[in-house]
Amino acid sequence: AERDSPLVPRGHTGQAKPGATGRKSPTEAAITERTALVGGGAAGIGYAIAARLAATHRVVIAGRSAGRLHTAARRLRDRTGVTIGTLISDIAAPGAAEFTMEAMTARYAAPDVVVVNAGGPPPGRILDVADDTWRSGTELLLLGPLRLARLALPAMASRGFGRLVFVTSTAVRQPQPDLAISVVLRAAVTAAAKLLSREYAAEGVTVNCVAPGATDTQRRRDVLAARAARTGHPLAELDAQDTSEVPAGRPGTPDEIAAAVAFLASAEASYVNGTMLTVDGGRTETF
Repeated sequence: AERDSPLVPRGHTGQAKPGATGRKSPTEAAITERTALVGGGAAGIGYAIAARLAATHRVVIAGRSAGRLHTAARRLRDRTGVTIGTLISDIAAPGAAEFTMEAMTARYAAPDVVVVNAGGPPPGRILDVADDTWRSGTELLLLGPLRLARLALPAMASRGFGRLVFVTSTAVRQPQPDLAISVVLRAAVTAAAKLLSREYAAEGVTVNCVAPGATDTQRRRDVLAARAARTGHPLAELDAQDTSEVPAGRPGTPDEIAAAVAFLASAEASYVNGTMLTVDGGRTETF
């Protein structure tokens, strides 16, 4: 069996604040090198986020496939010049949050930054989605991430710094009928993130969402292919139609989404909390 990539943990210089009460200083804990856990880091947006954060963080990528994770870690090492850790974990599985946090802390270090980036659920219109598919989607997009947040946020607060970033979708603000599971459950995650953002804000911990629009990933290609199969329209026609709805005239790149995540993960974003940063080339029509 493949093993996780070695990455020697190094401690924080900031003092822990167990049991601290009252309002905290706006100066966050000094940490010489922050550790970031990036979900879905083997490909697409997650991979781009890991590459972005690697310049300033010790990065650990998580996902379900050992082979894909280790291939991605090697590619990231070649690209960035630094070692990338890996954790094999399915966020939707029972006990996955506990395993992930325990393994992360034991093998690497407690995460200062957690990027929740789960794979997209299958496309489908709202009346066509079966109960079992709703249940599995709920574990993947809502309950699994909440279990992880429940464990990560108090530990971040005890150290005086933390960033939790959910990668969601612009479909939350401008629903797409054939992405019903994503629309409904990512809207729930967005509401949960708003509530979570209030829990430890005074301890230097922020919780935000990044909502990508059309992005050049395998997920977008899969959604368009499913749309083509359902409607009978050529894939190229649907691709062109989708792109025409973006004022920028093109899909985004994973690195453009990663740049937004990297900002929210930074110390410079310390006063940005409980918000959703939309990255969609101007496509979303609401304010």
